[in-house]
Amino acid sequence: MVLPEGFALPSLVYLLPLLLAVGSVAWALWRVKPTISERTVVALAPWMVVGAGLHALYQVRFVPESLAPLLGTPSVYLTTFVVAGVVWLFSLRRRKNSVPQTLAGVGTAAILLVVAVALWYGVQNDSLRLFWPFVALVVAVVLTGLLWAGTQFFYPHVAVITGAVGVLTLFGHALDSVSTAVGIDVLNFGERTPVSRAILEFAELLPTADAIGVGWLFILVKLAIAEFVVILFADYVADEPAEGYLLLGVVAAVGLGPGAHNLILFAITG
Repeated sequence: MVLPEGFALPSLVYLLPLLLAVGSVAWALWRVKPTISERTVVALAPWMVVGAGLHALYQVRFVPESLAPLLGTPSVYLTTFVVAGVVWLFSLRRRKNSVPQTLAGVGTAAILLVVAVALWYGVQNDSLRLFWPFVALVVAVVLTGLLWAGTQFFYPHVAVITGAVGVLTLFGHALDSVSTAVGIDVLNFGERTPVSRAILEFAELLPTADAIGVGWLFILVKLAIAEFVVILFADYVADEPAEGYLLLGVVAAVGLGPGAHNLILFAITG
């Protein structure tokens, strides 16, 4: 098994219109050929969190039944792409110079809405617990700062070339790994992704498992891979900025999405 638990396509009644919407938005974006820069990718980051939050609400069944099939895995990624893509197209039609600001602004507003709904769920069900998600966020920020400082010292050209997208990539995977470790070692959550679960199971065999838990190995592996990818992508970003930033942004999303999902889910399920 390489797919996470819960991975299932919605029924054709939902899947076909969703795929049609994805294709239409992708085709429209391809036609207008929007500028993809460092700022554009960073402006898309809030949408990664929006999708994560919507999936967390789906998991606790706090979404309308009519929308639920669009918010499972993997349909939530496609749904989020469609909404973000429409906002992107709208901002391109209005004023090209404000595209990143519009993308980021609407995405941030969407985050506030999703988080407000999630917090309301937690309050209503007396399951709101913010301490450990806050700890995970702070630790992720600290680890990101240390990694980026190391990147600037040992690979200054990588830091200059990848810039904010490099920081976003490291932060996304720091957040994912730290939140997963907190979920496993402190909150007794499970891990749905087979590869991640294999790393955690291996850590259980080590003599450190009883003393400090198993999450530390997952953090170490994830951060090492993220740092390696940022360094690896630097030349590609320098040669092909649009493609390089976009692909590095996808790598960032693979970490930021699950990490944000963990924080929100942990916060509202006690």
